[in-house]
Amino acid sequence: MQAKILWADDEIDLLKPHILFLEQKGYKVDTVNSGTEAVEMSEKNVYDIVFLDENMPGISGLEALTRIKDSRPLVPVVMITKSEEEHIMEEAIGGQIADYLIKPVNPNQILLSLKKNLDQTKLISEKTTSEYQQAFRQISMELSQDMDVPEWSAMFKRLLRWELQLQNSDEKGMDEVLNMQKKEANQLFCRFVERNYKHWINGASDAPNMLHTLFKTHVAPMLNEPIFLVVIDNLRYDQWEVMRQKIAKHFQFDKEEIVYSILPTATQYARNAFFAGLLPSEIQKKYPQLWVMEEEDGGKNNFEAELLQHQLKRLGKNIKTSYHKITNIDAGKKLVEQFNTLLHNELNVVVYNFVDMLSHARTDMKVIKELADDESAYRSLTESWFEHSPLLELLVKMKQSGRKVIITTDHGTVKVIDPVKIVGPKSTNTNLRYKIGKNLDYKQKEVFQVKDPENIFLPKQNISEEYVFCRESSFFVYPNNYNQYVNHYKDTFQHGGISMEEMLIPFVVLKPK
Repeated sequence: MQAKILWADDEIDLLKPHILFLEQKGYKVDTVNSGTEAVEMSEKNVYDIVFLDENMPGISGLEALTRIKDSRPLVPVVMITKSEEEHIMEEAIGGQIADYLIKPVNPNQILLSLKKNLDQTKLISEKTTSEYQQAFRQISMELSQDMDVPEWSAMFKRLLRWELQLQNSDEKGMDEVLNMQKKEANQLFCRFVERNYKHWINGASDAPNMLHTLFKTHVAPMLNEPIFLVVIDNLRYDQWEVMRQKIAKHFQFDKEEIVYSILPTATQYARNAFFAGLLPSEIQKKYPQLWVMEEEDGGKNNFEAELLQHQLKRLGKNIKTSYHKITNIDAGKKLVEQFNTLLHNELNVVVYNFVDMLSHARTDMKVIKELADDESAYRSLTESWFEHSPLLELLVKMKQSGRKVIITTDHGTVKVIDPVKIVGPKSTNTNLRYKIGKNLDYKQKEVFQVKDPENIFLPKQNISEEYVFCRESSFFVYPNNYNQYVNHYKDTFQHGGISMEEMLIPFVVLKPK
């Protein structure tokens, strides 16, 4: 489609060679001699871009700009000026002007400005697609090799980077190629975890930094000064990436790395392990009054503050602390209002549950599901929430206090697609990504089976109880009402099993700017 240009200059006749050059390149150019005519033409016609001479008789270029923007607020306007004056640059920075050029201009400068303002999205899309096509072969080759912990972290970040770049591409076929490559990577990652998890959890030297040791290895060494610790429940690494852009305005990134959650990648196990500095079966044995079994009534994460105090005592940290769990917007606003009371403590812990609630709302509420029908939209919804949330207000206050801030999570989530049939007694837990029980019936090749949970430090009620985990994008469904459950839960975000999205989580240390 031919792009339409309006060019206003009181010496437009002298620019005839430029006009001919653009017309030869396929552009349609309308010309006028004054700002007044430019305003009139822009009101009568729709242009893709407007070139305005800054110094014309009658109304000035800047005045014409204001009037054009009143009627056509989205049209990009390029100002052409005799000097690089400060007020022109300020207009450009403020967003009124898409670009500015210094006289005398040559045709290539004009063409470059057109490409930048009209074809940038297309050019970036084409370049991104081309670069991913080249990277695809390299990624495939690396996936065929036996990768270690750091290599898997790098691979996950690399795939995520391409996902974020390609989401704005017009080449939707590349999305499908990337999704296939992510699926292959997740299959291989699951095998990697299944081969090594028992050794990692038993203290292997090549184990990744894992959630149950994270406080001891990463947080405790920082307690020689007052800090804030923010645990955002259920935070995927891609959600962290979109939040990161907002946070970068206020903080420098002192440390940013991927750490591993534990199995099951569920709040009851992972977050309790983080605050206790112990694995689930160790918590159950050492502090039975602070551990609630799956089949027992009551909240499963009601004792995090107590578990944290026990860990601090074991680490020899006799410090003043606070613990706040935010489960709704009013609680978040109240903590912002009472922020100054936190400054008396050496360690302030804030557990923020909104992202977890967003995940559950997306499963149960049709309107949320429609708003976030894919991973890109889910990230966008998270970004919009964060930008207007009390959490961002709280982080700004933390920055103003001059203290370092740690941000991490307990696990991520994965979009589930493939149903896996399982049969079990009524006492079997309800989580869609892992099951605990006895006499469970399933196809062994479809799950990661743990016959003896104590080998990976998971509690059990009786000797015949086992754990089974879903891999990558699968989810458990009972044969009764099979179609109903599949339709309800397919394409929702769940956690508890094995996937890169659930297990590979951010740990970030922020330093106030």
